[in-house]
Amino acid sequence: MFMGLKEKFFEKAKLTGKKIVLPEGMDERIQRTAEVLKKEGIATPVLVGKREEITSLASQRGIDCSKIEIMDPLTYPELPELVNLYSESRKVKQSIAERILKKEIVFGGMLLAAGKVDGMVAGAASTTANVIQASALTVGYAVGMSTPSSFFIMELPDGRVLFYADCAVNIDPSARQLAEIAVSTSLSFKKIMGEMPRTAMLSFSTKGSASHPFVDKVQQAVSIAREIAGNEIYIDGEFQADTALVEAVAKKKIKEPSPIAGQANVLIFPDLDAGNIAYKLTQYLAGASAFGPILQGFAKPVSDLSRGAKVEDIVVITAIVCCLI
Repeated sequence: MFMGLKEKFFEKAKLTGKKIVLPEGMDERIQRTAEVLKKEGIATPVLVGKREEITSLASQRGIDCSKIEIMDPLTYPELPELVNLYSESRKVKQSIAERILKKEIVFGGMLLAAGKVDGMVAGAASTTANVIQASALTVGYAVGMSTPSSFFIMELPDGRVLFYADCAVNIDPSARQLAEIAVSTSLSFKKIMGEMPRTAMLSFSTKGSASHPFVDKVQQAVSIAREIAGNEIYIDGEFQADTALVEAVAKKKIKEPSPIAGQANVLIFPDLDAGNIAYKLTQYLAGASAFGPILQGFAKPVSDLSRGAKVEDIVVITAIVCCLI
């Protein structure tokens, strides 16, 4: 039987046995997601909120939350530990830390920071900005990273899988930010797909074929990305999209051999305009399946959700987060 990419995410997630916190425990979609995750064994869900209110609402909705772990920030027995950790890391008074941790999304982030859970998925009822802010305040950024970003996983009808970044967070990244996006996405690809990323940094120019400050930014980003990544991943550019994806075109346009040209599986767009437009064109004109956006750049796996996300979408994102751990 053919196994699509989504099913592969589910199977891989089941093998990890990870615990994922879903801090928006009152949301019906989150409750239904927790039920599916538990029933299918994809992950061990943890809901955040008042147990009585969550279980009461779930019962009214016909959702079985009886075997799902629920953590209430107000009554959590290990709250003093989380308060101390937040107080020390953020250099604030414990009274302030305790007040901040009463917010479900921040509490979820601190559960992750303290190692009580393995990942966090939020955003069904919160803005992307709030999810990023809470994650930055609690989990913090990965070593060498200062920029949160996102990627989409694009599954093409012919079976090819490409990672697109950044398509949802950074509007006009600097050369340094673009480099961090490239490295983060490359590492995400390596963890999720189990293959070597071949990362192309895109432009309207190929290896100096055009001269413009926009091109200069991408060229600088390539150099910085290589410094950050070392020999761990392949990053090259600047490339036009056809040069990155089509070997015949690459052979005509590239004078020196490149391990990326014509074979890229990770595409880094120069700004949000290009990335967002490209993933939607690929999805709707090429018939690709788009999974994401998935957040990255944090010290531990966190992801955002569209506020219009359906239960199936949230289940898939949770499985992908498990694959990042």
